[in-house]
Amino acid sequence: MGDRVAELIENEWYIVRNSGETPEIALHSALYYLTLSKDGPRINLNEEQVARLRQAAVDRFYEIIVRDLQHTNYGTSNYRGISRSIINYRRFCIFCERQKIGRSVLQQSAAAALLSFLEIEVVEVRRRQRPSIIDCSSEALRSFAADLGVELVSRFAEFAELCPKVE
Repeated sequence: MGDRVAELIENEWYIVRNSGETPEIALHSALYYLTLSKDGPRINLNEEQVARLRQAAVDRFYEIIVRDLQHTNYGTSNYRGISRSIINYRRFCIFCERQKIGRSVLQQSAAAALLSFLEIEVVEVRRRQRPSIIDCSSEALRSFAADLGVELVSRFAEFAELCPKVE
């Protein structure tokens, strides 16, 4: 039965890890299927097994948050914009609260990615190669940066000019 349980958990891990934009839903679906569903195996998971599935969701959140903070992704079919990263990060924070897990590792990575994105964006816009690709208001960007522990005003005095005007 041990190999069978390991295989079942591995299959669900794969689904959670590759869950698109909804890792928290995939995690809950996996846990429900494995433990409660009348169509599932109805197994008792230990904390290590649950933690493995939870980590798959965290890893997927990392990918979808940082993906949209990678300047090189702009123009690709995967890129959704900073506004989507903000939404996914806020969903991640709620997920962390519910799961009683820390968010600091992802928070630090997202902060570094945002800083890198903005550094590149400022340089490219100054050169007038193109209009800014920032797709959120300056207030949304400021709030996101604050959530990540990034001080925008002191580093990027012109950041508000890069954001679309909200009417």
